[in-house]
Amino acid sequence: MPRLSFRAILLLGFLLVAGILSTITVSGWLSIEALAHRIHDENHTALTLSAATARLSERSVDLERAARQFIVLGDHALVERFQVALDDAQITIATLESSAGSPSGPLAAWREAAMRIHRAILAGQGGAPMPLLDEDFTALSVQAAALDRQLRANLAQRNQALLQSLDAARDSVILQIAIALTVSALLAAASAWWLLRPLVRIEQAIGALGENRLSEPIRIAGPADLRQLGERLDWLRLRLAELEANRNRVLRHVSHELKTPLASLREGIALLSDGVLGELDARQREVASILEHSTQALQSRIEQLLQYNASQFDARRLDLRDTALLPLLREVGAEQRLLAESREVSIHVRGDAPAVRADAGKLRIAFANLLTNAIAFSPMGGRIELLAGSDGEQVVVDCLDEGPGIDPDELERVFEPFYQGRHNPPAPVQGNGIGLAIVREFVTAHQGRVRALPSACGAHFRIELPYA
Repeated sequence: MPRLSFRAILLLGFLLVAGILSTITVSGWLSIEALAHRIHDENHTALTLSAATARLSERSVDLERAARQFIVLGDHALVERFQVALDDAQITIATLESSAGSPSGPLAAWREAAMRIHRAILAGQGGAPMPLLDEDFTALSVQAAALDRQLRANLAQRNQALLQSLDAARDSVILQIAIALTVSALLAAASAWWLLRPLVRIEQAIGALGENRLSEPIRIAGPADLRQLGERLDWLRLRLAELEANRNRVLRHVSHELKTPLASLREGIALLSDGVLGELDARQREVASILEHSTQALQSRIEQLLQYNASQFDARRLDLRDTALLPLLREVGAEQRLLAESREVSIHVRGDAPAVRADAGKLRIAFANLLTNAIAFSPMGGRIELLAGSDGEQVVVDCLDEGPGIDPDELERVFEPFYQGRHNPPAPVQGNGIGLAIVREFVTAHQGRVRALPSACGAHFRIELPYA
């Protein structure tokens, strides 16, 4: 398809639909206009023929009257009157004969009867005896009446044909309108599909960028300007992937470079605390204890950085196999049983879900981190539910607890590394803020998604994974 822009395709679709509708409108108008002219002509012809038939009937009466009077009176003025009536009748007959559909038989019979009467009158005017003309007089009236009947029948047939043409024109216009509407709807649907498909793909691409899924190239088909936007988004994806790789590399280097001097520092503090370099008084031992605690905390933070970087690296290497989720969830619940019992928290695993194509070990880590987080934030005697099910083309795992919950503005941020929410867990041990980040890394690696959903009571996390 040519490289048309979004606006050009919209304009082209509008012009095509408008052109089709305009063509059908003009065609229907021309058809109706032609039919109207035909009806007008038919009405004019019918009126002309009806008037001519009536005039011919009148001339028949005039001819008979003039002829009978001439036979009785012998007045030559009556011959002239007869001739005038006959000439007018001939004009009327010519009018009838020139019209298509006029019955020729009655006209010919009428003319023959009139001419016989005319010849008899002319002969009588010359002194010849007058023959009996009653049959001819009767023929004039009979043929005029027959002409009127046949003409009315012909006009009725023509009116019927005209009504059929009107019905056919109406059906044709209706069919053309239906075809135009169908074609317009198909064009509108095709244009909408052609325009909306890249928009949906752009929305998906932006969502993938927001969820840090940077491995899949962004390819946008469709109008030229939307393809160009897709190219810019792919450039942004590559740039974000480069920045993410640089960040992880810096974290690894910094963590590694800090561990060596930190180990020396801890060793020196241990020598001081053990009195190897001499006994310490109470204040010195207190300072050594503070230093030891600080170095342990610093080492814990460095190990957390290394653990998170290791999880990002491991997420790229999956051992995919058909995995049943419900038994895996029960195993994870059993592994966390001692931690849950220490807080008198009950874990309930239920539901049913089809198998997924997944790395069972990494899913186990994701479920364990999610459950550990729920236990940490649950109150004493709380209840945690792990629910497995399906929704459309996805397998869904829900984790619900009765803790303080998550504020609406933190539903996305809780998956950021080292982010600590506003609500602290009731347990004395604080988390390191990477458990949920590791959950997202492993779930995203399986082409799935993890979300924190709004909940009236406690926290509600949902993991969505594609079917096997």
